[in-house]
Formats: sequence, C-alpha cells, structure tokens
Amino acid sequence: MKYILALLLLSCQLSFAQKISKADKKIIANLKTHINYLADDKLEGRRTGTPGEKLAYEYIIDQFKNEGITPALPNENFLQEFDVPEGKQINKETSFSVNEHPLILNEDFFPLAFSANASVQCDVYLALKEAGEIWFFDLNELLNQSVHNPHFDLQDAITKTAADFAKKGATGLIIYNSSSVADNIKFDEKDKTDISKIPVVYLTNKAKAKYLADETSMHTLKLKVTMEIKKRVGHNVIGFINNNAAITIILGAHYDHLGYGEDHNSLYTGTIPMIHNGADDNASGTAALIELGKMLGSSKMKKNNYLLIAFSGEELGLFGSKYFADHPSTNLAGVNYMINMDMVGRLNDSTHGLNIGGYGTSPAWNKMIDTTNTYFKIKLDSSGVGPSDHTSFYRKDIPVLFFFTGSHKDYHKPSDDADKINYPGELQVIKLIYNIIKSSDNMGRFAFTKTRESAYMGKNTFKVSLGIMPDYTFTGNGVHVDGVSAGRPAEKAGIKTGDVLFQLGEHKFSDVQTYMDALNKFNKGDATKVKLMRGKEELVFDIVF
Repeated sequence: MKYILALLLLSCQLSFAQKISKADKKIIANLKTHINYLADDKLEGRRTGTPGEKLAYEYIIDQFKNEGITPALPNENFLQEFDVPEGKQINKETSFSVNEHPLILNEDFFPLAFSANASVQCDVYLALKEAGEIWFFDLNELLNQSVHNPHFDLQDAITKTAADFAKKGATGLIIYNSSSVADNIKFDEKDKTDISKIPVVYLTNKAKAKYLADETSMHTLKLKVTMEIKKRVGHNVIGFINNNAAITIILGAHYDHLGYGEDHNSLYTGTIPMIHNGADDNASGTAALIELGKMLGSSKMKKNNYLLIAFSGEELGLFGSKYFADHPSTNLAGVNYMINMDMVGRLNDSTHGLNIGGYGTSPAWNKMIDTTNTYFKIKLDSSGVGPSDHTSFYRKDIPVLFFFTGSHKDYHKPSDDADKINYPGELQVIKLIYNIIKSSDNMGRFAFTKTRESAYMGKNTFKVSLGIMPDYTFTGNGVHVDGVSAGRPAEKAGIKTGDVLFQLGEHKFSDVQTYMDALNKFNKGDATKVKLMRGKEELVFDIVF
C-alpha cells in the first residue's frame, strides 16, 4: 500500500509540474474564493462568538449544502453551540450607600473580583474598625510592606485579610488606601482567586472623604454585590457524508481567528487596533476542509462515513474541539481516525516542507505516508498532542494526523492575508490528504497507540515543558491537568490527570496564559517545585525540566 500511494503521489506531482489539469484549476479557484471571503475585513477576524464568526459559519454551511453534505446534528442542524467563559462581570444591581446616599459604581467604589455575592446592612462607627457587621481595612500597612519587599504579593495579602476578618465575624469588608503609595487595585475580570466568604469592596479616597470623613459618628451602610461569569457562545459547524458504513472518518479545521486581538493572543505590537484576518490561520485549513468534503462526497469510496467539522474556539484553547469530543454527534467508538488541517496555506516553494503530526498514534500511518516522495519534504512528529484540535481526539484514544505547512513572520499578526497564500501548494496538500484517505478505504479499523509529547511540533515554542495537557476550558483558579505525557517531568514528579497546578517556584499563576508566562522563566535543566491541589489537598512536588 505504501508503494501504491507513492506512485499516486509521484503521478500527481509530475502532472502538476507539467500541467495543471482543469479539475486542479477549479480547486485552486475555489480555494481562492473561500480564503478571500473568510479572510476579508468584513468578517473582522472571525473571533469566536462575534458577528464575524457568524458570517464565517454561514458561509461554511452554504458550501456544505451546495455539495449535498447533510447536517450532523438533530433537527437538521449544522451548528453545535458551546460556551466560552470570558471572566467575571459586575451586575448593575451592585450598590453601596452611606446614610442613604448612593455611591457611584466604578467611580466611588467597586467590588473586588474575588468578592462574594451578598447583601449586608448595618450601622457602624469607622473609628471602631472591627465593630458592626461591615469592617474597614486601610491598605497603608500592607503597602508599606510592599515598598520594602519586591516579592510582596498585595493581592494575596488582601485575600488572606478578607478570610481572616470573615473568621472573626465580619460579614462585609470595605478596603481603602490612606497612604501616598499607589495600590493599582482594579476590578480584574480574569481573576480566578477563590471566592471570599464575604463581600469585599474597594472605596476610593474621594468617596471616603465625601461620605465617611467623620469616623466618630455612626453611619448606616447598605452594601449589595452581585457578579456573574460573562460568557460568549461559539459555534462548531458539523456536516456529514453518510455512506451507511460502520466506520467514520473525521476531518477537521478551525475557522476562528483573533478578531482585533481582544483576547491578548496576538503578536502584533502596534498601538492601533487592527483586524487579524487569519488567511493561513486558519482560513486555509477551512478551505481545504470544504474542498475535501466536495471530493469525498463525489467519490466512489463508500466504506467509510465522513464527518466534517469546522471548529471555533481553537485560538482560545481548543474550546470547540474539546466540546465536540465530550459531546459528539456520533459514537466515538465508531470513529477510525481524525485528520486536522491547521495552517496549510503557506507551503514554501523552495523547500516544500510539510509537517505531519500524530504519526505515532497508529501503526497504520507507517504504511500510508511515504516520506521519500519527490515533492514534499515531510517532517514527521509522532506525538498525538499539539497546539491544535487533533489533540482533543487523541485524548479520546483516536488515531490522528495533523497537517501544517509551517509557521511564518505573519503568524498571529494582521499581515496574515489572502494574497500570501500559496494556492497551488495548498492544492498539493489536499491531494496528499485525499490519497491518504483513499488508501485507508480498504484497511478497516486502525489500532491506536499512545505517544510521547512532542518537543518541537506546533505553532508556539517554549524553552521547557512540564509534559501536561492543560484543560483550557477550566474556569477555576490554576491549571487543570487534562492529561500527562509519559516520560516527561510532570509524570516523573508524580503529577496526575485531574490535579490543579497553581505555582512553579515562586511564580504563581491563575490560568493557562499565566502558567505559560511562568514556564518561560525556566531553562532546560532547572530544578524547582510545583504546587498543586489534588482534590482538597495541597501538594508540593520537585520538578526538573
């Protein structure tokens, strides 16, 4: 089979070198149409949960419908919705009054992000700072400590103070700053600190001077804090080619991108907000998915069904593919393998370099992928884990392949535009994938093999790695471990799936982004400690990178 595939590849390469067929010209024209639309400014970067995402998924659905690709979800629905938590937001019901005078939210006061939702009313003398139900706390003492200790964590000190006051009987805490040292405290919607047992509010100096200057008189305080998790809704597009077969092959590509860079995942350093069109990342993969759907729908290969999934939320951390893998439209036990196409539009005309990940996830791939062909210079990565959507399927013990033509200077920048796509090169990638699928038509079920974590494959690189797969959808404080790679530092140290990491050495982190920031503080060979929660137990492990 390997040699049959090699002949097929050589044949298509020779014909490409001599003359592009009419069918090939049609595919190239289609790729240009798809990518130019998906990467147009009017889609504003296809950020998950935005009108631009809607324009993109409507286009993909229309393409599926035009080719007779049917909806994969109940009620003739192509769309699978999923929530993307964006952090916390203060509800307008939040209020604070002193002697019936209402204070202005976000001007006179604001709750801290770890505050409890609660309503408290009481009469207090400010001179007795621990009298009544609502207590007052001056940040002056803590700020003086921070001046002399560069490692002092003001946020941590405030949360500990609130917890201590709650134990002493306080049912609310008002924080203010009488010192000349700036505290830089603000409402942090991304804060994942554990919720306090009491409401905690920051009072500005201006408001304190206006409403609470007299600390010897009694004041009637009414405080209400209401906050909630802010969410947006992402959409996977799922089409089905039903051949009434026992086995299903999944083809996937994410269609979302960065919008204007609002989620802080852009590499653009300018100050003027700009649209990130994401032509290569990943209008190219989405266009390939559409064209492969057309080719498979009209083919004579009927021994497999084909599930076509355009994922959203990939740029935020594989949200869409993870949601599908946990809420599949088909029984995953009947899925033979998954092919993921992410950034397949910038094939280098000089080197023809093509990265293929997931090679080690099944022994079948060795029979089907010829690394000696005369067109592509193929670089294989055995790992089923990488910074794209195939990872979500590998975690379900499904063989995967990941196609990627390489990173470039326009990656995650506004300059990733349609005029830089190598359309003939992408055609050859599509042909290679099609021939792989074709060669599997008579091979039956593939065996699945677990792999080590890759040291190099991906769109981002880090100096060191723990060897964990973070759960990007985790909304708690820290990084929830979704998987541990064999032979890597995390496994050697004793870290397990389900653990929640929150500190590396002296570097605390609250989410995946701050975890990655902490990782970049270390070099290969460094030894440190990692702190984590396993259930309700806090544990410390020694790590060597």
